[in-house]
Formats: sequence, structure tokens, C-alpha cells
Amino acid sequence: MAPPFLPSRRRAQPVHSPVFSLPGRCWRRWRWWRWRSRLAQVRLLVLDVDGVLTDGGLWYGAEGELAKRFDVRDGLGIRLLQQAGLEVAFLSGGRGGATERRAAHLGIRHCLVGASDKPAVLGQLATSLQLEAAAIAFVGDDLNDLAVRAQVGVLVATADGAPALRRQADLVLSRPGGHGAVRELAERLLQPTPFWRELSANGWRDRND
Repeated sequence: MAPPFLPSRRRAQPVHSPVFSLPGRCWRRWRWWRWRSRLAQVRLLVLDVDGVLTDGGLWYGAEGELAKRFDVRDGLGIRLLQQAGLEVAFLSGGRGGATERRAAHLGIRHCLVGASDKPAVLGQLATSLQLEAAAIAFVGDDLNDLAVRAQVGVLVATADGAPALRRQADLVLSRPGGHGAVRELAERLLQPTPFWRELSANGWRDRND
């Protein structure tokens, strides 16, 4: 046994930063808290469709007609954002009619489908609305959504998004596409506002789409 005045030979333990030692759930909360001021600047929320508003599946009928499944909770989230004064737009590389019908049902003024170059189309939309990148948030799920990085102030990925997108996104949702992901973001955008406090106290009296 070594004399008590000699230094211990036990290996020193590494010291971890308190932030990077947080459990996963606490880390996610910290990320959302850190981005709260940027989220407060958002005036336009742009949503990819396939894989964000839907689960990415495409259903074809016997005659070749295309059907998609949308989540009614996302629909209400969009209506709440509109009621609070935010503009919501759809931006999709796909076509088929279901997206356009869903947009019309929700009163979406900017439904941009068949977009082969999403950054260019998004840039045109921002110019027409006279918005800077800092006022725009985009939700995507795949690699073609990563291309809009320079056009937006906040890039958000769904929980089941492509790994490369989730790594580079500013924020990652806890819900997958087509299953309440948009509703989750809508609530996070609205929670700091008096509108949300009133809504939480008195409920919603209009349609649930």
C-alpha cells in the first residue's frame, strides 16, 4: 500500500461538458430553447408534402389514380398557424392532384407542386412575399429538402427523415412525417404567444381539418 502522502495512481476521469452530457430528451429541449428567438421571427412556414404531410406512401387505384393519406391533426395545426397570422405554403416535387386538393381544403394560397428545383422555387416565393431567409422555416424529410438550406432561417427535419438531413437540420421533430410532425412544430411556434394561452384555456371552436 502506497504511503498517504504519495499521489494516487488512479486514472483521472474525463470531465464532460454539462450540455453534451445531457440525456437525449433534455438535449432536444435545450436545442428548441436555444432556437426560440429564431422561431419567433418565422412568418412563412414551408412544408414538403410527401414524407412530411404524409408518411411518404403512394396509393394507386385500378385506373392509376393516386391517393395520399393526410393527418387531421396536422390540418388543425396549419389552421391554428393561419389564425395566428403565419403564412403556410406547400412545396413538393410530386404531382397527382391530392396535394392540390388538400391545399385548397386548408386555404393554402401557395401550393407549389412539380418543383424540380426547390431552392429556385422557394427563392421566387420569398421574393414575391418580400421575406428574408430569417423569416422562413422549412420542414423536410429527404435529401432534396437539404438543398434549401441557404434559403431559410430554420431548417427542420421529421423524426424519420434521411440521416444526412437530420444531421444538418437546425431542429429535428420527435414525430414522423404524416403522423403529427407538422402539428408538433405548429404548437412549438405558437406556445410562446398569447394566442396559444387563450387557445389552451378556451379551446378551438372552428373546424378540425
